[in-house]
Amino acid sequence: MAPARSRDEQALQALHTALDLGYTHLDTAEMYGAGHTEELIGRAIQGRDRKEFFLTTKVSASNLRYADVLRALDRSLARLKTSYVDLYLIHWPNTSIPLKETFKALNQAVREQKVRHVGVSNFNLEQLQKSAVLCETPLTTNQVPYSLFTRRYQQNGIIKYCQQNQIVVTAYSPLKDSRLGRDATVQQIANNHRATSYQIGLAWLVQQPWVITIPMSENPQHLAANLKAGDLQLTPEEMEVLDRLG
Repeated sequence: MAPARSRDEQALQALHTALDLGYTHLDTAEMYGAGHTEELIGRAIQGRDRKEFFLTTKVSASNLRYADVLRALDRSLARLKTSYVDLYLIHWPNTSIPLKETFKALNQAVREQKVRHVGVSNFNLEQLQKSAVLCETPLTTNQVPYSLFTRRYQQNGIIKYCQQNQIVVTAYSPLKDSRLGRDATVQQIANNHRATSYQIGLAWLVQQPWVITIPMSENPQHLAANLKAGDLQLTPEEMEVLDRLG
């Protein structure tokens, strides 16, 4: 994806707004804007205490050979203007490159203290299980699409496996499905909490064990509302009702 540099100021303003609101987890990837998104995050965090932020980036599926991983990581670190990332993910699996080779590089990056934690993204159950064995440090996360109306990683056993093995599920695109904004059941629960349907969708995710989520927005009001969703406490009965929606 080529960078849209004409929107740099808008993107930087959104990043500064998020950081000022109290967001601490910044998620990016080398493929986002051909690395330009990493550059923008690097600019946004300059002058701030690095220890206050948890930086996640991802290596592309085309860069999973041993030497390619290490070169890609160095490029990401340079763009982010940091000496380490808190979490480094395999963005997508590549069945033409052995996971053993990729994890050899990832483990080396941890030993060199360029990476603190290792994870994967969009991995199926077999790939995830192999990764957990190959990773010399505890595998931190599998980042997958997961929301009230997107349940395929629940149905294929990934969510349960992660919860049973203390691997964080990082739910991406949690607000993407248009049904979330118009479902009557979700809206009723939202009314009970004086919240929006979108906040309920986020609260449902983060109240599950070993699940976090990374909503995306450049709108200041949405950024604030998404952050406040973490303070909502759904009742066990509401959680059960929402569980059944999927």
